[in-house]
Amino acid sequence: MSQATNEVVVVIGSGSIGLAIARRVGAGRTVLLADYSDKAAEAAARRLRGEGYEVTTRVTDVSDHDAVEALADAAAALGPVIQVVHTAGVSPTQASIERILHVDLVGTAMVLDAFARVVAPGGAGLVIASMAGHRESPYAPEIEHSLATTETAKLLELPFLQAERVGTTVHAYALSKRANSLRVQTAAVAWGRRGARVNAVSPGVIITPLALDELSGPRQEWFERVRKVSAAGRFGTPDEVADAAAFLLGRQAGFITGADLLMDGGVTAALRTGELTIP
Repeated sequence: MSQATNEVVVVIGSGSIGLAIARRVGAGRTVLLADYSDKAAEAAARRLRGEGYEVTTRVTDVSDHDAVEALADAAAALGPVIQVVHTAGVSPTQASIERILHVDLVGTAMVLDAFARVVAPGGAGLVIASMAGHRESPYAPEIEHSLATTETAKLLELPFLQAERVGTTVHAYALSKRANSLRVQTAAVAWGRRGARVNAVSPGVIITPLALDELSGPRQEWFERVRKVSAAGRFGTPDEVADAAAFLLGRQAGFITGADLLMDGGVTAALRTGELTIP
């Protein structure tokens, strides 16, 4: 096993993308792996430990304010929190409108708030958003402003985030992911006060178990059209997201903060030109 420093890398979400990023940035550091499922976290930790990483786990529901705050405190107790990677979320076929808004939208906002107070100087954060946040954006200016600046505890009181106004889980997901990008932008100010940076990556279809649920769901035909029409002509891999993440978390990206990197193989471009339409 590699000899770890006391630097801490927090990875929230133990899925394929979280593990790929942990492998890229966790060597020689303590990786705190957080997940909603104790079973999933421990299974992922065993894999990483078997590859030489120093890993500890913590069960965390990112939709629970106290749990997120406790995670930040636990991370800081381990050592200087040098990197924070938030990958946890649910998809439109997995959850209700309410659950998507609680986990993907508010959960991300709470993570950004909590770690803004403990991230070490020189540290960096990364939120895994989605191309879905670019699909229906920009929204009306007042909606964008509210998503970016409303106090986290009051986000779900916004009229346009009421389930009957949102309409479908697909729209809930798109709104949540747009909010992720906007919250990262505004969070960059608070993180900057600690001498830290925070950015987002908005991947397209990345082949993971979660994506496979979507690909075999009711929008299967549309996703096949996405693959054929996009400039890349294929879907992405977790390692490709990890490459982008490693750059944004690293020293070479020292002048980048509050940004959102869209990496979707050209899907959004196809939507903008009309070669692809939203179902």
